Amino acid sequence: MKIKYWKPWTFVLPALLAYLIVIVAPSLYTLRLSFYSWNGIAADKKFVGLKNYTYLLTEDAVFRVALRNNILWMAGSLIVIIGIGLMLALLLNRRLKGRSVFRSIFYFPYVLSGIIVALMWTWLYHPTKGFFNVILEQIGLSQLAHPWLADPKTALAAVFVAAVWQGVGLPMVLFLAGLQSIPRDCYEAAIIDGAKPRQSFRYITIPLLSETFVIVFATTLVNAMKVYDIIYGMTAGGPAQSTQVLSSWMYYQTFKFNNIGAGSAISWVLVLITMIIIIPYVYYTNKKSHL
Repeated sequence: MKIKYWKPWTFVLPALLAYLIVIVAPSLYTLRLSFYSWNGIAADKKFVGLKNYTYLLTEDAVFRVALRNNILWMAGSLIVIIGIGLMLALLLNRRLKGRSVFRSIFYFPYVLSGIIVALMWTWLYHPTKGFFNVILEQIGLSQLAHPWLADPKTALAAVFVAAVWQGVGLPMVLFLAGLQSIPRDCYEAAIIDGAKPRQSFRYITIPLLSETFVIVFATTLVNAMKVYDIIYGMTAGGPAQSTQVLSSWMYYQTFKFNNIGAGSAISWVLVLITMIIIIPYVYYTNKKSHL
């Protein structure tokens, strides 16, 4: 009995050890560093308790901007990226000519590196030679041409548009997988009962996609909270710190300003916010699905 009990763990152990070494141990070490004042070079670290956290919340104005931007980015991702991904999945789940090609086209940006996407869209937003401003000038709307990435009022939205272009592929594919697992009999029975397409979507599609929504919500939220590469590649947090997010400000504090304690504290604020949102959502959704 004992051998049978331990045998499954022998298969799990390698992955578990890798997870503990690569994820858990560094995370706990970072948590420890968040209670110290350290420049990353000195041999001694000064214990300061919660001072790094209070500094971020009360004195660091850029941290508040980064936190606000992260919240806006998260809300926009959950609404726009998931919404567009679901609409594309519903459209490409139909029997359309060339739908496999369109699926590949919409999914392709997701496999690109964030830096590559950032470089592409930076050129598209170029003030004089960029695609958008040139098109506006060609159609007689030159007054609408704008230095999109140089204006603090438009920079974050401009970067978010690039992120949407890159990010809709993943929820689209996940929703497609969920849609294809729904039995056609459900829709046929609804048609016989006189249900309209809107009613079928509300009472059949949405409920049967509940598990898919959990996965899509969680992955989209995590990607939104840890966004970094596309921000750094397009604006580096500027202009005037207007596009800073928690991940980019954590990088600046840690590696630019050599403030390891504050950078570690930002990383754990990011972790806590993500956990506060995801854990109750997953718990509630799983509980609801088992009723």
